[in-house]
Amino acid sequence: MAKNKEARVRVILECTSCVRKGFNKKSRGISRYMTQKNRNNTPSRLELRKFCPYCYKHTIHGEIKK
Repeated sequence: MAKNKEARVRVILECTSCVRKGFNKKSRGISRYMTQKNRNNTPSRLELRKFCPYCYKHTIHGEIKK
């Protein structure tokens, strides 16, 4: 018997503004969050507004590949 693909998958959300700026002396790193999404309900990439401790504000965090 073949197994079904799991509907719930883990995804990593990364701050888009930190990635655009790149690494410099002021930036200590890139903010990342882990969450889950239902592959059947949201097949496209996930984007959420989350707090970035490096930018000190709420920014768009987009899904990245593992």
